[in-house]
Amino acid sequence: MYQIKTLNKISAAGLKALDAKTYAVSDSVADPDGILVRSADMLEYQFPQSLRAIARAGAGTNNIPIQRCSEEGIVVFNTPGANANAVKELVVCALMMASRKIVQGSKWVDEQVAAGIDVTTVVEKGKGAFVGPEIMGKTLGVVGLGAIGVQVANIATKLGMNVIGYDPFLSVHSALSLSRAVQVTNQLDPVLRSADYITIHVPQNKDTKGMINAEAITKMQDGVHIVNMARGGLVNEEDLIAALRSGKVASYVTDFPSNALAAAPNTILIPHLGASTPESEDNCAVMAAQELRDYLESGVIHNSVNFPDADLPWTGAARLCVIHRNSPGLLSSITSILSDEKINVENLTNKSKGEYAYTIVDVAAAVSDKELDAIRSIEGVLRVRYLTR
Repeated sequence: MYQIKTLNKISAAGLKALDAKTYAVSDSVADPDGILVRSADMLEYQFPQSLRAIARAGAGTNNIPIQRCSEEGIVVFNTPGANANAVKELVVCALMMASRKIVQGSKWVDEQVAAGIDVTTVVEKGKGAFVGPEIMGKTLGVVGLGAIGVQVANIATKLGMNVIGYDPFLSVHSALSLSRAVQVTNQLDPVLRSADYITIHVPQNKDTKGMINAEAITKMQDGVHIVNMARGGLVNEEDLIAALRSGKVASYVTDFPSNALAAAPNTILIPHLGASTPESEDNCAVMAAQELRDYLESGVIHNSVNFPDADLPWTGAARLCVIHRNSPGLLSSITSILSDEKINVENLTNKSKGEYAYTIVDVAAAVSDKELDAIRSIEGVLRVRYLTR
């Protein structure tokens, strides 16, 4: 029976995807084969020897030590696209709130009532402070055209916006899903210079952290509106706050609040609600559970952030799953050990992703501990799993 540890509350729909006859799931598992997590901080987490995979029920994985997982042969999954609709809807809401000063106006109404004023007598006079432009006919810059960015770009065209999207790594799937009305560029500057509104949809990593900084803001139009529902660290807060105070940036709407931003003018801070819908939580949990199940039972990898996708119909009596460095000659070393022991290879696949690779080998006969240990001893091999049906 596989042991699955949960580090956050996981949707019941996701837990149902793990058959109780095969999986024991709880938050108190001592030696888990897999972990289901949402936002829990795992950066200092001590991985047990038993751990083979972590599935993040969401897109961002900056709460997981990816490099350390890779070196220990632990596959990390995320759930791209599962929460895309929920975030897309919040981005549309954010664009309206940024433009029309809806939140500020609503607060003003509450203040009048709290002060004992008959609000109906002051509405017409007071509403002038909250006038804002329509978004129709304006230019929206979409930074990142992944699952969420594409949906945002497409719906913005339906709202009558001119849309320019930036993504130097645009996938074939995203390109095929993108409206023809969206202008695409692999350079960020055209987006910064032309957009009335900018929305950010990229992962946070060493290359993107603080990408919206003083230099980038200088290139933007005066009075630009910025929406960030991706990750707080993508924006340099100090530089942004200075731009808000000067009026260079007209408003900033984000799902990642901080005390510093709360003290800045023209900010709307949302308490990380992007994927907080029942539908999104179900979708993410189900996808994460399915990813764990496929990997643990069959060695199949889909949507890993640290190892390549790999799928192979099971054709042999047994299956070897080898996580290793992407080194020349390593695959032949694996097959040579099997060949020397007269173990026939019926099918295999070998995929790489950066400095790491993954090999699935289906064999016609059982593999002994001797051969498994020999494969484990190959320089560059990080983990070997042996599966039988």
